[in-house]
Amino acid sequence: MVRVLIADDHPIVRTGLKQILADDPDIEVVGEAENGGEVIEFLWKNVCDMVLLDIGMPGRSGLEVTSEIKQIKPNVGVLILSIYPEEQYAVRALRAGASGYLTKASAPIELLQAIHRVSHGGRYVSQTLAEILASEIDRHSEKQPHEKLSDREYQVMLLLASGKTVTEVGQSLNLSVKTISTYRSNILAKMNMKNNAQLTFYAVENSLIK
Repeated sequence: MVRVLIADDHPIVRTGLKQILADDPDIEVVGEAENGGEVIEFLWKNVCDMVLLDIGMPGRSGLEVTSEIKQIKPNVGVLILSIYPEEQYAVRALRAGASGYLTKASAPIELLQAIHRVSHGGRYVSQTLAEILASEIDRHSEKQPHEKLSDREYQVMLLLASGKTVTEVGQSLNLSVKTISTYRSNILAKMNMKNNAQLTFYAVENSLIK
């Protein structure tokens, strides 16, 4: 039996996932969480084999939560389920310790297959992600500008590049405008850019957003 914790800040998504997992007699949903703090608290108090984790929860991002899970419970598998396409976050998620990455557009049967593969110690990589990983290996060893960003800076960069204002980004991540402004300044400095328009052009040119 694979004991799964579902972590997503949208109740309707958690309900839908529970219905999908209920179709598999070898999977048991042992809990729910709507933010990173609840995930960590649950894992300290309960036995769990895998966390089905949304990457875009309020507060700490799924990437940060993944890293913490692997520090405190290294044997618990993490399967990221996100609205964001693989090219935006999948490589970072795997580096953070996730064993797989699926978009929420994936078919239910693919989700069940991924859970079973991860539960047996494997990794779940879609064909799209496999191609991205291959290109990462083939690329010159020098880091691209966006790879110099921390996970949180990268998250903020994508939101700014998609056209969101500093205020909107702060609301989305549950962070203050001052904090987002500081992140923005650091991002522009690290990427040697001057404004959001340059961030948008860069993100589109590198297929980070569409």
